[in-house]
Amino acid sequence: MTKISLLGAGGKMGVRLSKNLQGSRFEVAHVEVSAEGQARLREQTGLDCVDQAAALAGAEVVVLAVPDRLIGKILHAIISDIDSGALVVVLDAAAPHAGELPERSDVSYFVTHPCHPPIFNDEIDPAAKSDFFGGVAAKQHIVCALMQGPEEHYALGEEVARTIYKPVMRAHRCSVEAIAILEPALSETVGATLALALREATDEAVRRGVPEEAARDFMLGHLNIELSIAFGEFPEGKFSDGALHAIAAARPQIFKEGWLDAIFAPDAVLASVKDICNAPSEAA
Repeated sequence: MTKISLLGAGGKMGVRLSKNLQGSRFEVAHVEVSAEGQARLREQTGLDCVDQAAALAGAEVVVLAVPDRLIGKILHAIISDIDSGALVVVLDAAAPHAGELPERSDVSYFVTHPCHPPIFNDEIDPAAKSDFFGGVAAKQHIVCALMQGPEEHYALGEEVARTIYKPVMRAHRCSVEAIAILEPALSETVGATLALALREATDEAVRRGVPEEAARDFMLGHLNIELSIAFGEFPEGKFSDGALHAIAAARPQIFKEGWLDAIFAPDAVLASVKDICNAPSEAA
């Protein structure tokens, strides 16, 4: 069996991964420094943690389920204890793209991140329909990148990624920079910001007299068809002339000219991941 050392096993993400690794072909050594996390892991999985040195000894794969701001610090502290030829798996591109990983030419670095279950899906099971995060019951896609190391380590990294994020549909092979563009730039800087703006706009409609339930139903229903048109899920669908007129009038009111380049330019993406890696603990 391939031995995995899972650091941060008692955190929210670590517990998710621990559950999905149970019953797999991997032998997993769980590491968690906090007593609270150790108790959480034991309560939710029945698993106990082991000493970090024992977990790293002989580990062929080291998975870091820890916050972005700690990845570089932790890796620098343990890099000398990682076996030559091991594969280090990082669950976000921020630290790798920001240059936070230590130099070690005989160790491979693999970056992976979930896409989360898509809005447009074929799920019919209630558990899958309510699994918004993924990794429990709903199918999702993932992205992967081999930052450094032999080509055969890509296959091993993808196998680990498919296991920890299961059930997985497509695994997209990307560069580390591409994953950094996807997150934070695309999914958080743009996607999460616009999602919250949509909620704020809905709340404003309520404040101006629209019944709350009506505003919520109207917004979520319209988003369903508007996103299906915008992303080509409903090819025969078209925005009405009135909608196109409203869009043209609204764009300069809502968006600054050049906003895409301000967010997606290489320097902007790099600055964003560096900021994430140096964020205070309260914002992590």
